[in-house]
Formats: sequence, C-alpha cells, structure tokens
Amino acid sequence: MKPEDEPKSAGESAYVASVRRATLWLGFLYWFVEFLISSILWGILGIDPIMSAPGKLLLMICGMTLSYGIAAAMFSVRHQHIAIKIVVGFATSLVAAFANTGVDFMLYLLILRPDPITIDWTSIGYTLVYSMATFVGWSFFFVALLYSFELRERERRLAITREEALAAQMRALRYQVNPHFLFNTLNSITGLIEEGQTVAATRMVMSLSNFLRTTLELDPLHDVRLADELALQAGYLHIEGERYSDRMKLRMDIASGLEEALVPSLILQPLIENAVKHGVGRSPEQVEIVISAAKVGHALEITVENDIAAEADAVRRQTSSTGIGLKNVADRVQARFPGVGACVSGLVTPRRFRAAITMPLRLA
Repeated sequence: MKPEDEPKSAGESAYVASVRRATLWLGFLYWFVEFLISSILWGILGIDPIMSAPGKLLLMICGMTLSYGIAAAMFSVRHQHIAIKIVVGFATSLVAAFANTGVDFMLYLLILRPDPITIDWTSIGYTLVYSMATFVGWSFFFVALLYSFELRERERRLAITREEALAAQMRALRYQVNPHFLFNTLNSITGLIEEGQTVAATRMVMSLSNFLRTTLELDPLHDVRLADELALQAGYLHIEGERYSDRMKLRMDIASGLEEALVPSLILQPLIENAVKHGVGRSPEQVEIVISAAKVGHALEITVENDIAAEADAVRRQTSSTGIGLKNVADRVQARFPGVGACVSGLVTPRRFRAAITMPLRLA
C-alpha cells in the first residue's frame, strides 16, 4: 500500500464500522417496535399477547437476522445506480418474506401442535404480505440510513479538501514573501557594495542569512505570538538599518497584553518592507516608522505608519503602489479569516502613509 492510500483506507474502514454499528442498532429498534405493534394488534384481535410472546420473540429474531442480510446485500451495491438498489431491495425483501413466512408456519406447528395439520392458505398469504411490507419498509429505512452516512462522509471529505486547498493557498501566499523580500534586500546589499561600504554589506549578508534561516523554519499554517513576530521584524529592520541607519527611526506602540495575541507568521513583513522601501528609501529626510497594535471591539488591529517624501510624484507613487507585498497581506488575511479579516492602506495625512490589518483577537 502506498503511504498516500493509508488515510483513505483508514477513513473507509471507519465509515464501514460506523454504518455497521448504526445498522445493528437500527435493526434492533425496528424489530422491537414491530414486536410491540404486532403484540398490540394481536391483543385487539383477541389473542393473548403474553402467550404469543415467546413465538413472536423468536419470529422477531428471525426477522432481524433476515434484515441484516438485506442490509448486507444493499450495502454491497451502495455505489451503484438507485435503480439497482431498488431492484436488490425488493428482491431480497421478497426472499426474506418467504423465509419469514416459512419460519412463522414452523413456529405455528411447534407451539400449537395442531392435529391434524392443516394449511390455511389465506393466513399464509396474509403473513407473506405483512412480511413483505415489513422488509420493504426496512429496506427504505436502511437506504435512508445509508444516504445519511454517505452525506456525512461527503461533507467530511469536502471539508478535508477545502482545508487542504486553504492550506495550499496559505503556503503559496506565505512563500511569496521570501523571494520578494530577498529581491529587495539583495538590491540593498548591491547598493552598499556600490557605495564602497563592504563591511556594512558583509554584516547585512550575515543578518540576512540569520533572518532567512529563522523565517524558513516557521510553519506557514501556524500562528505566532505578536511579540515573536515583532522580534522577527526587528531582525529585518536591523538588516535595513545597515543602509538607512541615519534616516530611519522606529517606534512601537503595543497595547498592554497584546504581545500574546496570535497572528499569522511574517504577516507584518510586507507592510514594514513597504514602509522602508517607499518611505525611507525615497526620502532624503529622517523617516519615522510606527508599528502599533490595539484592541478594537473583539478584533486586533495592527498598523504600520511611515513618513513619506514631500514631492508630489513620491506621494503619487506611495498611494498607488500596492504591489505584491500589500496585496499578499490582504489575500493572506482574507484567506485566513474569511469575512472578518482585512488589510487597508492609504494616506492619513499628506505626509503620512498607513497600512492596517484587522483580524480576530486570539490570545496565545
């Protein structure tokens, strides 16, 4: 057996076992109710239900056994067209009805011991019709049971498929961050080398190596504490600080207790990278980057703000550039928290750009 077949086989075994248990209980309940109803009817017709109970109990056990045989036959064609299931159900019910009628007649001979033995074909006909109706009713009950389990199994498999698709989407979105960030960082290293700052470039390469080693070890499907995410971003800003240390100022404003909030790993990376690239990288003045987190109702709001250059074209580029980074964050948040997660960005003042992420507040 191939490894990928094992989960499917385990799921199929669990499905068969669940159907078997449900069939046993349904069969017992079905024939117990039939026993009670027929006893009441016999009592109305003047037959003592106490005296007839042993024979009816044996007949109930026989009918229950035959019902399980019908269920086994119908379960074997569960993947066939509904017409085949109907044919199998009626055919096995007819066979079971004749068998049950024969058992009923044998019990009549053993319990009442008539002398001489007479055959009442009218009574046998009534018994055959009653047995046929009873077994056909059981067949319909079993088909309903089978379809309910098939529906649950399809829902389970659909949920697994959706979960796998979401996991694949989250991995794809998460791994888009690394090449995008790596491309921009290598450009920064190239800039340091061109400026003759080889020592700073060497330190930046080492910091980049440590940062990538840490981020690549993160599971994209597991959330991290906000404090850990901020520590990772501090490592990234240390890399960029090798080039922009004289023009970059960082301030964090995290509300008390939110350090333990859970966030998707590296969710802030594109936002901070955007602030460095479009804010610090395009302004000759000192640029302040502010990372803040606050509780808004039952949600967590994380914002990254940065100063931007005063030139009109710089402002235009900043407001219109959503690029891979911010779009990636928006897609990740919407996929991770459908209907409640969001990422919006834009100018809050002519010289201030703001990107905000909203997600449900969950504490570690």
